[in-house]
Amino acid sequence: MDNSEILISNLDKVHTTEMGVNRIKRNLALDENDVVEWCKIKIKDKNSSITRKGKNWYINADNCIITVNAHSYTIITAHLADSDRNKV
Repeated sequence: MDNSEILISNLDKVHTTEMGVNRIKRNLALDENDVVEWCKIKIKDKNSSITRKGKNWYINADNCIITVNAHSYTIITAHLADSDRNKV
């Protein structure tokens, strides 16, 4: 099982904190009530790219990068992809 399959098979464990919700909404200018569900949809998207580096997964989807801790399944942050700054 590759890393993307591991993350996708554990989507029910993916969560974030209240601070994480606020950070993601601010960084992406999201007007979503359920930020975790929004992130899960992006993670499952067949066009998303999932990479694991060290302790985190990085999901590149629709011009944004979502960072998920690989051990706790906590969404740490999400931000707009910047071609120079965010090469994963």
